[in-house]
Amino acid sequence: MKTDLHHYLRDARQTMLWKLDGLSEHDIRRPLTPTGTNLLGLVKHLAGVELLYFGLVFGRPFAQHVPWLRQDAEPNTDMFATADESRSDIAGLYRRAWAHADKTIEDLPLDTVGHVEWWPGNKTTLHRVLVHVVAEAHRHAGHADIVRELVDGTVGLNQDNDFMPPVGETWWADYHAAVTKVSDGFAQQ
Repeated sequence: MKTDLHHYLRDARQTMLWKLDGLSEHDIRRPLTPTGTNLLGLVKHLAGVELLYFGLVFGRPFAQHVPWLRQDAEPNTDMFATADESRSDIAGLYRRAWAHADKTIEDLPLDTVGHVEWWPGNKTTLHRVLVHVVAEAHRHAGHADIVRELVDGTVGLNQDNDFMPPVGETWWADYHAAVTKVSDGFAQQ
């Protein structure tokens, strides 16, 4: 069970970094939703998620100071990269967070009790935290997929297999038109 969960976490991590590949600094930082969702911010957020859940929760603090993880940090500072935080800074931190998290996952049994200060009841297990972080990582990978499609049309889970039907641009245009036609039929209701 632990091996399977860890595998899915690793898949989501790779997807998140792949979503940055080939894009300009502007495009990885560009907010494409009213709430400011952007690709580099999603990666930054997930680095913090792993550091908190697999570090702090199990009494295994990360050695590097991460300012946006302080309790008194400005809201949402983990959801965008500042002008002085580079792509390599954020991606590097994410990879170091993986190593830190992987050590916790590998060293501790699934029934190890941890304390999540921000959860009601506060006690949990590594198993529950691992499920939670896998779900959160894949949720944000879905966000990243949509944001990346808005940037340059690239979609899919990874560069080796996008998991999309093998059809051409004409098919997608026709499909989009068909979905739009159904949607427009409800516009007057």
